[in-house]
Amino acid sequence: MNRWIQRARPGGEALQSLVDGLAEELGRSVVLDDPLVRMICTSRHFGDEDRVRVRTLLQGIADDESIRHVLSEGVARWTGPGYLRGRDDLGLQPRYCVPIRERGHMLGILMVVASEGVLTAADTAAIARVSRAVATEMYAERLASDVDEERTHRLVHQLVGQDAAQRSAARGRLLDDGLLPAGPHVVVTGVAVAGEPGPSGRIAVALRGALEPFRRTRAARGLAAVDQDRAVLVQVFERPPTEEDLDLQCRGIVRSLTTFLDAGSTAAVGVGGRGADLADAWNSHDQARVAVRAARRLPHLNGIGDWERLGEYAVLLQLPDGALNGSLVPEPLRRLLDAGGHARLVETLRCFLENAGSVPRTAEALVLHRTSLYYRLRQIQEITGLDLDDGGHRLVLHLGLRLADLLRTSRGAAPQVGATAER
Repeated sequence: MNRWIQRARPGGEALQSLVDGLAEELGRSVVLDDPLVRMICTSRHFGDEDRVRVRTLLQGIADDESIRHVLSEGVARWTGPGYLRGRDDLGLQPRYCVPIRERGHMLGILMVVASEGVLTAADTAAIARVSRAVATEMYAERLASDVDEERTHRLVHQLVGQDAAQRSAARGRLLDDGLLPAGPHVVVTGVAVAGEPGPSGRIAVALRGALEPFRRTRAARGLAAVDQDRAVLVQVFERPPTEEDLDLQCRGIVRSLTTFLDAGSTAAVGVGGRGADLADAWNSHDQARVAVRAARRLPHLNGIGDWERLGEYAVLLQLPDGALNGSLVPEPLRRLLDAGGHARLVETLRCFLENAGSVPRTAEALVLHRTSLYYRLRQIQEITGLDLDDGGHRLVLHLGLRLADLLRTSRGAAPQVGATAER
């Protein structure tokens, strides 16, 4: 059973009873999923189970490809019941699906296995009757859970906000209520998604689903605050999280968003610096926002930025968007970048600067004879008018290249969610 739904609704037994009753009446397998096609509760088998149903029961969640199929069919956007086509390659039999909606809220999806692809009028009438009862039950539980979510949302934003008094008060309430421990290792992760919000705030729903597994792990406890197209995750780890730990977590978030969102959406994840106490969360949050900008602007990061590995980008990306324009690139470097046919020289300059001005290391990295390298370096000096033996001149060129990288990619976006978070 999905842990988020289970915690949000202590009365889940009522839903299980409705699902079981419907299954017995129909003599068919029935499952109730949340809007992200994650199982809330399911009936027993009636000899109609398929590979997808068996895998879901064994794993506790459907595989990503099956979830993507259901969502790609638009079931979560349907305004009424209909048949979901089967997929032999997935081992998925047709299902009769009813979107569970109440007062504009998409609450879940009721699915009935229909291997023959059609149900009788009596069957669909029974499903409609139970679906209305399910919607009433889920909406009541939704209202109750919204109160807790709103309080958590407020406390998290106060904890990472700019008002010191509010930060201190939020920290105290979180500790007093046992929602988070004080430390000893605090990390804030930011996530932002660009794309159409969709019906019922689909991006926000997807963000909740993607962050849910990381609210409580073996190594950490966390709280998430989700807005329409972005989210903040505050975590307290029992031991210092390694770069690999955080990479795996971020990739898990991106993978979930890949499953839950349309291909036209783009996502970026940013990890802030590591703090020692909840009182440091605001600083980690500010750093996470910068890391999100890096994830958006730098394709080589593959949609994931980590403040502690950004280097000089951590400074440059604190410039406002309006200031990140071509005027920041030094004129000497612009002459080299704008001159046609000098891509080889730009590559040589970048390698030379990355190797701290070492001719032997640069020649080795470029697989180039030193005589040829010296010739290229002289050409660069002639075009730019700068002395590559001067540390200050090299700094100007190196920062200029970094700025050019940011400007060149600022027109692009983070990796597409369906193909592979500050604004």
